[in-house]
Amino acid sequence: MGPLSPTRTMRLWGPRSLGVALGVFMTIGFALQFWGGPFQRRLPGLQLRQTWARSPEPDVPSCSPRQRLVFLKTHKSGSSSVLSLLHRYGDRHGLRFALPARYQFGYPRLFQASLVKGYHPQGGGTQPPFHILCHHMRFNLKEVLKVMPSDSFFFSIVRDPAALARSAFSYYKSTSSAFRKAPSLAAFLANPRAFYRPGARGDHYARNLLWFDFGLPFPPEMRTKRGYPHLPKDPNPPELHVLPSGTGPRAHTLHPNTLLHPAPTAVDGHSQLSSPAALDLGSSSFIQWSLAWLDSVFDMVLVAEYFDESLVLLADALCWGLDDVVGFMHNAQAGSQQGRSVVSDGGLSAEDRQLTARARVWNSLDWALYVHFNHSLWARIKQYGQSRLESAVAELRARREALAKHCLVGGEALDPKYITDRRFRPFQFGSSKVLGYVLRSGLSLQDQEECERLATPELQYKDKLDAKQFPPTVSLPLKTSRILSP
Repeated sequence: MGPLSPTRTMRLWGPRSLGVALGVFMTIGFALQFWGGPFQRRLPGLQLRQTWARSPEPDVPSCSPRQRLVFLKTHKSGSSSVLSLLHRYGDRHGLRFALPARYQFGYPRLFQASLVKGYHPQGGGTQPPFHILCHHMRFNLKEVLKVMPSDSFFFSIVRDPAALARSAFSYYKSTSSAFRKAPSLAAFLANPRAFYRPGARGDHYARNLLWFDFGLPFPPEMRTKRGYPHLPKDPNPPELHVLPSGTGPRAHTLHPNTLLHPAPTAVDGHSQLSSPAALDLGSSSFIQWSLAWLDSVFDMVLVAEYFDESLVLLADALCWGLDDVVGFMHNAQAGSQQGRSVVSDGGLSAEDRQLTARARVWNSLDWALYVHFNHSLWARIKQYGQSRLESAVAELRARREALAKHCLVGGEALDPKYITDRRFRPFQFGSSKVLGYVLRSGLSLQDQEECERLATPELQYKDKLDAKQFPPTVSLPLKTSRILSP
């Protein structure tokens, strides 16, 4: 994610025109850095019967666990498994979640703070602080920072666009008009413009879905005359808010009109003017400045193909114990390869290699995202230590396997037809079956509670957290002569 620095400059990017956004990138882009130093600490975690020995606690803790978290839950990227970890951690530690009224924050529209259940604008009354924001949204930093403090730990997850396309085509075939019209993914990628129409309902799932979820603007050739679909109309002129580390809610605001007179920037010792007009929107500069902005905001981005390695590094960055990131895969489709490396094309057939190449070209913005954050992950791995990481990953997998054998019937995910308990039956959507879990009988009360946390799907867990934070009130029935329609 670029060089590490002891401070991080966060910038707020609300809905704005593409030119304003790029002008901002060029005038202050070199300030985009982030701090993501490594930490390590083991905390008391699961108390299930385990076949491994726990590492001793350090005499003096080197850091404190991070508990103010913003997780951008991207689609079809293994994010439901990360969400499960956050649900379980927050539930166990009594943390308060920023929850949507239903299950998403107005997606595919940009996130708005008003969509958070129980949120009151500043001055609108007292409220307990939120600790974790983690459910589906299209990222909008300006609104996120109305809900979460600026020193929160921001992270997300990306996946190889070829693997993502395979999963998205199966899952969203009935939702995306482009996918619905195509007889197969191979047929779609052979001639995507025969099926894809920018602005058509649900077609944001069919191209550069990661880029869309991150809330980034699209280059002109990918936009409709009306603008990219689902962008809310903002009656107020867009602004850029710059929040240096430690400034809290006080932010210096730049009005986009100031960018009409671009400030000089130093490049290789020479002063050059930076403005939207000076940037070729068809060049890689557009992508590079977008990635630089993401680097300034996100402390870490996980990579689905290196899921376990990412979890170890996440626990290290958050100062959590390894047990805190040991969990089961969620929302996985039958026959999927979620969490396994598919970056190398050596073992693929010629047909699959062609499909992979076409998927990456069609989703070129997502491919740029993926390559960028794959590089940053491996830079973090190098800093952490390869042999140290391999040892930690082996331990994580051993603990997961032991938990699966202890908690689950068959020790693995099952076809939903075997799941009769509605608390553990995952939501079924798309053409492929979504796998879930059945708990073994005879568990102790303590083990039963922890195994339920591990096996509960995201929708049911969200409902559980909602009921915990907003207990239903008992009211007397209304005396009325007829039933009122909703």
